[in-house]
Amino acid sequence: MPSTKNVDAVKVLSEKLEKAKAVYFTDYLGLDAVSITQLRKEFVMKDVEFTIAKNTLIKLAAKEAGMSGIDDFLKGPTAMAVSYEDPINPAQVIKDFLKDFDKPSVKGMILDGEVFDANEFERIANLPSKDQLLSKLVGMLNSPMAKLSSTLGSPVSGLLGALEQLNSKKEG
Repeated sequence: MPSTKNVDAVKVLSEKLEKAKAVYFTDYLGLDAVSITQLRKEFVMKDVEFTIAKNTLIKLAAKEAGMSGIDDFLKGPTAMAVSYEDPINPAQVIKDFLKDFDKPSVKGMILDGEVFDANEFERIANLPSKDQLLSKLVGMLNSPMAKLSSTLGSPVSGLLGALEQLNSKKEG
C-alpha cells in the first residue's frame, strides 16, 4: 500500500504535468548545493519550476496525466524543469547555465504534449523566446507603416515647399 506522502506527491506532479507547456527532464547529479541554488534562482527569474522527484513517482504522475514515451528519460537521478508559460524558457536557462557548468544534462523534453529526446535540445534552446518573437513581429508590422507614412508625407511636404517658394516670390 503506497504511503499518503507518495500519493500526494504523485497528485501534485500529475497536476504540474497537466498544466505544463514544457517539461525538461534533466540529470543534476554532480552539481553541488551552491550550483543547484544558483540554477533554481535562474529558473525562478524565468518563471520555471525546478523539481527533483523519484522516477517511479514521475512515471505514475505521467500515466495519471495521460503522458507516455518518457520512460527512457527516467533513469538515474531526475529533476524536472517545468514551464507553464513559454516552453523555450527552461531550455535557455539550461543552455546559459551549461556555459559555466557541465550539468544539468537534458535527458528529454515534452513541449506542448510532444516528446523530444536529448538530441533535439540544442535546436530547441536556440529558438527565440515568445517575447523575442513578439518584438520582431511588432518591428515587422511597424516598418511598412513607417514607410507608408513617409511615402504619403513626401508629396505633401514637396507641395508645401513649392507653395512656400511661390509665396516668397510673390512677396519679394
